[in-house]
Amino acid sequence: MKYSTASLGRIFVVRLEDGDVVHEEIERLARQENIKAAALIALGGADSGSKLIVGPEEGRAARIHPMEAILENVHEAVGVGTIFPDEAGNPTLHMHTACGRQTNTVTGCVRKGVKVWHILEVVIFELTGTRAARRLDEKLGFMLLEP
Repeated sequence: MKYSTASLGRIFVVRLEDGDVVHEEIERLARQENIKAAALIALGGADSGSKLIVGPEEGRAARIHPMEAILENVHEAVGVGTIFPDEAGNPTLHMHTACGRQTNTVTGCVRKGVKVWHILEVVIFELTGTRAARRLDEKLGFMLLEP
């Protein structure tokens, strides 16, 4: 385990609107408001055609090859995530969302492009006093949080 400490900063209450791409809008707000690190929760709707990363092709492969799922209809959505800077200092969202319709649920990362259906409410809890950042892990092939 690796860890560090942080303090609570500002809190942002956000409404994403119909057609917004979740990670693009949240990262845009983070740049605009100079949010370096944060935790967030979200709930609302995911539109048809939204793309989720739904896991690796092989669970213990040396290099991770992500799978993708595309929502074929509108889904209810609830998600949690974090924002930390990448190696270039850009705020980067890592958010997993469960998208459900009737008795079926798809859960995955929003990085491929989850589009808002009408509304997605997001509360962002800024974290201050931390140097935590995302760094590329060459072996796995994706960004890992370094607290």
